Amino acid sequence: MLKTRWFDQVDRDCPLPEYPRPQLRRGDWLCLNGRWDYAITGKTWTVPQSFDGEIIVPFAPECALSGLERKLLPNERLWYRRVFTLPDSFSGKRCILHFGAVDWKCTVYVNGKKAAEHTGGYCPFSADVTDLLSEGENSLVVRVFDPTDAGWQNRGKQSLHSHGFWYTGTSGIWQTVWMEPVCDTYIRSLRMTPDIDNGVLCLDVRMQSSADVIARVSCADSVIYEGEIPSEKALIPIPDAHLWSPEDPFLYDLHLELRRDGETVDCVDSYFAMRKCSLGKVDGITRLFLNNQPYFQRGLLDQGYFPDGGLTPPTDEAMIYDIETMKSLGFNMLRKHIKVDLARWYYHCDRIGMLVWQDMVSGGKWIGDFYAGVVPNIIGAFPRINRITVKDNNYARFSRALPESRAAYETELREMIETLHNYPCIYCWVPFNEAWGQFDAVRISGLVRSIDPSRIIDHASGWYDQGAGDVMSMHKYVLPIPKIKPDHRAFVISEFGGYSCVLDGHVWNRGKSFGYLMYRTKETLTRAYRRLIEKQIMPLIPKYLSGFVYTQVSDVEFEVNGILTYDREVIKLDAQTLKSLNDKMQYRKESEYGSISSL
Repeated sequence: MLKTRWFDQVDRDCPLPEYPRPQLRRGDWLCLNGRWDYAITGKTWTVPQSFDGEIIVPFAPECALSGLERKLLPNERLWYRRVFTLPDSFSGKRCILHFGAVDWKCTVYVNGKKAAEHTGGYCPFSADVTDLLSEGENSLVVRVFDPTDAGWQNRGKQSLHSHGFWYTGTSGIWQTVWMEPVCDTYIRSLRMTPDIDNGVLCLDVRMQSSADVIARVSCADSVIYEGEIPSEKALIPIPDAHLWSPEDPFLYDLHLELRRDGETVDCVDSYFAMRKCSLGKVDGITRLFLNNQPYFQRGLLDQGYFPDGGLTPPTDEAMIYDIETMKSLGFNMLRKHIKVDLARWYYHCDRIGMLVWQDMVSGGKWIGDFYAGVVPNIIGAFPRINRITVKDNNYARFSRALPESRAAYETELREMIETLHNYPCIYCWVPFNEAWGQFDAVRISGLVRSIDPSRIIDHASGWYDQGAGDVMSMHKYVLPIPKIKPDHRAFVISEFGGYSCVLDGHVWNRGKSFGYLMYRTKETLTRAYRRLIEKQIMPLIPKYLSGFVYTQVSDVEFEVNGILTYDREVIKLDAQTLKSLNDKMQYRKESEYGSISSL
């Protein structure tokens, strides 16, 4: 079994013990990660009388860290059970039960009574379970149905039979389960949007019952603002704002209190950054801007898989390692590829300084046949094939014929954007990738804009551009990157490269390893990467290229085109070469431009 260095560091009694929601923190909480009972049954709704054994939550049954390494089949149901006792600090308070993510459809019972239902495998949900609790021991049971790729649901690259770039499924609980005590009046969520042009933070405080809201903004030992604010659309002044960027990931601290009749009934801690994502013109060419200046983005595809944890990182340190290593190599952006990660992953990107392009999770059936797959990638040397030649309102052609599939996509898209809105690192939303489940991309781009007008949108990454969004997006593997005529949008090569190398002792399955172009040694792989960057990427930067996404951060199962091996033990290319090339891929100094203007 291939495993990471963190495998043996995982505390099976309480893995991933860190506070799971960094942007809405309270001091008192109960982590329910650890040893649960599990059972796998047929399609029954009856809670099992006996359970099959022990599973380590929040690791999916398919992965080694769960203790099972057993796939969940479409005709099966997965049951969890955990007995818990609330600490004394919960006494007299409301009790909120939180799940970071459960894939895919689940029902939650507390002491035999239904507490919650949720559909969608990648976003958090919660329930007030106060009235279902009893003194002493309580029972928590979760029932899960997940057909993986036998269904139409949004699931990313999960497969019942991993091969090529299709990976082992992730069923059931795969992010932290936890509880927290609150008063009758408490803060449910925040929505924070920085406005650097006007020097304010736009803040909505969403509460359970009304109360006075007191805000304090600080950095280090300095208080920037303190006072009462309206709960909706508060504009907090941030004079002479210290702007966030990957080079200077400066964060402000935010403390909020709710008061009723002069008494504090809730207080939370959060953080935010002042930064702006936009387009602009440089010498007449549309570019990606950060903080009103052109900013070239050197990115990597990041699938977020681990050989021992699947979609769940083994530890907090495992997430930090990936981000810090890629930054040390000179990259300033990660494209989180058709996965919504743990909240702490985005938090680490915020504090370390790494931009994120966030994909929506794909669903429907893969349409990579000759017509929809091979043609745009190979004949795509002629750029018009990647643009508008195929309309995406033929739902059957794009594997979105089922109305419930389209409705679920839109519901979960909205849920994802609302969940991740506050993280400063997120620069761009990517609703569709390579036509997989694509439909009505122009309308969907408008929907994304209506939910979050503060970010860039790559509406159809790679194939079948419908002319919407902010980015003209191309994927190009194996064949040379063609010349294009830019339109009103910024041009980004949003996937390319995928150069591969097999390192014995560090691969998932040597005999079935997959890659676009294979090299035998670190030296030949590095030379090929250098040629690719110097011959195809660098010449396009002064002309019209605003960024790139190289494939990829790490190997994933059979796919061996990572900069890191799957176990994260080896950097497969020469680190100094990567850093040197990235250092050269910068825009010119501001004084060297003919003209710069915002859009």
